[in-house]
Amino acid sequence: MCGVVLVLAVLGAASRAAHALDNGLALKPTMGWLHWERFMCNIDCDQDPNNCISERLYMQMADVMAMEGWKEAGYEYVCIDDCWPSHQRDAHGRLQADPKRFPGGIKKLADYVHSKGLKLGIYADVGKNTCAGYPGSLGHYETDAQTFAEWEVDLLKFDGCFMNWTLLGEGYMNMSRALNKTGRSILYSCEWPLYEWPFHKPNYTAIRETCNHWRSFSDVYDSWSSVKSILDWTASHQDIIVPSAGPGGWNDPDMLVIGNFGLSHDQQESQMALWAIMAAPLLMSNDLRDICPRSKALLQNRHIIAISQDPLGRQGSRTAKVQSFEVWERPLSQGRLAVAVLNKQEIGGPRGFAIQAAPGWKVCDPQCNVTQILPQYKELGVLTPQSNVVISVNPSGTALLTITPVSSDSQRLHTRYWLDTIKHNQVTL
Repeated sequence: MCGVVLVLAVLGAASRAAHALDNGLALKPTMGWLHWERFMCNIDCDQDPNNCISERLYMQMADVMAMEGWKEAGYEYVCIDDCWPSHQRDAHGRLQADPKRFPGGIKKLADYVHSKGLKLGIYADVGKNTCAGYPGSLGHYETDAQTFAEWEVDLLKFDGCFMNWTLLGEGYMNMSRALNKTGRSILYSCEWPLYEWPFHKPNYTAIRETCNHWRSFSDVYDSWSSVKSILDWTASHQDIIVPSAGPGGWNDPDMLVIGNFGLSHDQQESQMALWAIMAAPLLMSNDLRDICPRSKALLQNRHIIAISQDPLGRQGSRTAKVQSFEVWERPLSQGRLAVAVLNKQEIGGPRGFAIQAAPGWKVCDPQCNVTQILPQYKELGVLTPQSNVVISVNPSGTALLTITPVSSDSQRLHTRYWLDTIKHNQVTL
């Protein structure tokens, strides 16, 4: 049995088209908090001091993450997005934080976040300006990388506004080299493919060698239509993007908006489940100071996080569409399989889905142990291919399960199934 699992792991690694960026980071999908979707570019600290982009906001989020179980659940990065700098570089050509909103500077903020056992992320742009019009890093890559290292920043989100798309790759690679040259471990989050897709298919081999994770599609909004559009884009491009993901480098479908205003609880469960299936970075954008207990429990659900952080490091994919259901599956370590069943029908009530219709169910021959994680945790016990199991899924909701084969024969079937999947996903990048 152990040999089969090892073969699966080796095959999974071999199927990737390129080696990951060799900085020892993001061996599992990144987890943390990022300000953008919830707080955007709110710089009015006179009228809205509790929600403006200031050192106070990040210190308060760090406090909550340290005190309310977020750090223990695996969320470790507190990330600044756009609108933090002054509009001018200093006399030495270095970026500087807005002195009114960050009176202690970024180094003081990093020290504070580190004192909580957390890590600090910051934002910059590959082009002349950031998306909100603040100074970009074009022409300053080494200076900015060294500045971030001296401030003891742990993550850089590098956007792609105000840059000729034909120069994007060169710019992202130059900053990657500049970050590594500093000697400090700085996780590198790119938006390189996002800005190339309108013109041509990006080179995911080069992207994986350059970045720790990368955005390919539009910004997430606090709405179900936005989350659905991300899932649809991912599924329609999965043959291209799934082979590029693995330890050290991940496809980033953007932030979790769980705990905000736009998603029902069933839709929040869908986003959480499918981000875990996609091996996506789990970067929340919400107000952790004021989040409903049910959303908090979902975000901290250890069973879902275990799927997200599974050491096999394989991204899942959509494997079937059945009567307005979508089936998404992800191979896990120890020969297991995670299955998410999304009810795309948005009218009526809960509908039943026969789990035997999932393509991955064949690994249950002759037996398997099935655990339902969402919408409620329950052990469904040892089942066989003939078991009649129908799970109930609410409109726009998702049922999430794990399937564990319990015999050597089923392990061999599992290997054969994922060999076929790997072969199907092989593409020339």
